[in-house]
Formats: sequence, C-alpha cells, structure tokens
Amino acid sequence: MRYALIIPDGAADRPHPEYGGRTALEAADIPGMHRLAREGRLGLAKSVPDGMKPGSDVANLSLLGYDPADCYTGRAPLEAASLGISLAPGEAVFRANTVCVVDGIMDDYAGGHITTEESHALILELDKKLGIPGVKLHPGVSYRHACVFADMAHAIADRTPPHDITGKPVAGHEPKGELAARLIEVEEKTIALLPDCAVNRQRVKDGKKPITQLWLWGGGVMPSLNKFEDKYGISGGLISAVDLLRGIATLAGLEVIHVVGATGYYDTNYKGKGEAALDCLKRHPFVAIHIEAPDEAGHNGHGKEKVRALGQIDKLIVQPMLEEADRAGDLRILCLPDHPTPLEIRTHSSDPIPFALWGPGIPSGGGKGFTEAAAEKLVQSGKESLVLAPELMSLLTAK
Repeated sequence: MRYALIIPDGAADRPHPEYGGRTALEAADIPGMHRLAREGRLGLAKSVPDGMKPGSDVANLSLLGYDPADCYTGRAPLEAASLGISLAPGEAVFRANTVCVVDGIMDDYAGGHITTEESHALILELDKKLGIPGVKLHPGVSYRHACVFADMAHAIADRTPPHDITGKPVAGHEPKGELAARLIEVEEKTIALLPDCAVNRQRVKDGKKPITQLWLWGGGVMPSLNKFEDKYGISGGLISAVDLLRGIATLAGLEVIHVVGATGYYDTNYKGKGEAALDCLKRHPFVAIHIEAPDEAGHNGHGKEKVRALGQIDKLIVQPMLEEADRAGDLRILCLPDHPTPLEIRTHSSDPIPFALWGPGIPSGGGKGFTEAAAEKLVQSGKESLVLAPELMSLLTAK
C-alpha cells in the first residue's frame, strides 16, 4: 500500500460575502476533493491542542502524526532545522520576518512578498552590519528568516506573529519575557540600518515597499522528533516551499523534495509539485504535499486568490493523484488543511478542520462533498466523531 497526504494550508474558512456567502471550499472548483469526500470518509479533526496557539507549526506536526504537546518547542527551531542551523547548548532561535510597518501599522507582514534573492542579500548585509555580540542572522525563503541568540534558552522571550496584526497597530505587541530587551535591541538596530541597505534602496527606486524592520517571534530551542519511519514503519518524502514544513521533515527523517518554481505563494508551481509527488511514490510508500498559497491568500484578505489556489491544487495535485490511485489500486489519500485561515479575520483559527480519507479499505461515510458544513453535519448526526489530528496518520497507514 502507498499513502499520500495533501495539505492545502489554511483552506478551511467561514462563510464570507466575497465567496457569495459561502466558504472558499464551497466556492472553489474542486471535483477531486469532493470525490474523496463522497467516496471515502469525511470528518472533522482538531489539529490544535487546547491551550496552544493555532499556528502552522503546531497544526502540521499534528497532521504528520506528532502530538505537539509532547514535542513542540517553538516555530523557529523547526524552520532552523530546514536551514541546516545547529543550535549549541544555551542557544535559541527566532523567526525573523522582513516586515513593512507604516505609521505604526503592520502594513505587510511579508515585506511585499520580497523575493528570496533580494532577501538573502538584505539579511546578509544586515548580519554583517548588526554588530551585536551573541546574535547571528541566517537567510531563509522570501520573508522568512532566522535569528540565533546565545545564552537565551533558559528564558525565551516571544511576541505576536506579524500576520496576526495585519492592518493593525504594532503598539502593544512588543516582545515579552525576561530577555525581551535583547529582541528589542536587534529590531531597533535593523530599523536604523535598513534605509541604507542596497536592496531597500533599489526597492524604493523600483516603486516597491521598503523593508522597515525585522520582526522576531516564534522562538525556541531545537526539539527532538521520533523518526517517521520508526513510528509508522514506512519511509517517505515531503514537498513544500516553506522552511517550516521542510524543517519538520528533516527532523522526522523524511526526504525533503525541492520543486523548481515552488514559491510558497500564489504563483507556485502546482503542476511540478503534483509530478514530484507521483515521482516520490516510486521511491517511498508515503508522500506529503504541502501548498501554502491558500493560507497566504487568507492572510492577505484575497478571497478570489484563495478560491483560485484551491482549484489549482485540485486540478494539478489531487486529480493526478486520483488518476494514479485508479490505475494502480494501491493508494490511499488523506486531504485536509492544517487549520482554517478565515477571510473575515485574516489569521488562523482553532476551528476543527474537514478531512477526507479515501482509498482501499476506507468505506464511504456518506459525505456530500469536501466542505466544512458537510463534515460538521456528519459529526452532529453522530455518524462521525471529532478526531484528534495526530490520530489521522495511523488511520491513513493502518494495515
């Protein structure tokens, strides 16, 4: 048996006028996902444990079969693993977003979705000029970077993720904790340095948003994950454009598969991801495909882009996977978002997520389509119960 996990990040939503009073899943052209729900098991899953924030870090650990309550140490350490960053004893790492703050408002948590080429040059210049002992910047993908602090692991400071306050004042969201002053020192230094950085000068000439500061958040020490193959008895690979998922894969011992043109945004290479997933299943019995675009659209308040992204995921990833399953007869598919990113709030929520589990040995549960309402109806009727997301991997790979 072979197994595919398809994660349209942030796909779940709430009814919204931009969708005609529907959700994004209800408005999108997703016949493949609807087939999974009708012919397989449709249900609701809880991907964020009580008391934890609804981040992609916690939620995706859950989807891959790990209980965040047992292993989660922060978002940044997972991303650092993808970047090959090793933390020495006593060191902590933070995510460093390149953001645009205008007149005290979080204008853009992603720095105008700065390109990786631009941001690498920017972060390397900042690191060279920063001059703060015990602090090291590491470039990542697009707006997502890392900042390592020495002598901090005993008292980690943290703060609000920037995508949670898009369009809102940044006042009141300063770092908190015993060592918060160290984060503030770095941020204030970047505010002073950035106007004179070469990349920013060029962005201004090109009419683009200049990066105004680094925003440090999600700090922690490096976690230890049991290897995926030890947990489930199968090897596998993971396809994603973002360091967070690649870092989880690295720590879990999954093959990290890079796809040319995978950007983590609306313009990502959907077709290439679908083809890479099918190719992975020639080498491993398991593949996970993560697509960031729906989540980005939710954060940006772009309902049409979210609907379009879901249609592309269905057409170029889900449907080809179904064609392979029909041809070979040995493939199970689990499709679900990691968390909702409702358009009305433009950030993550802890609402339960719909899942569709399909393939050999999975009977139909009577689902009417891959939507939040259809899944909730089955739970309310007693035909389904709310599932804890870490249990889904065992259901997918059950013999």
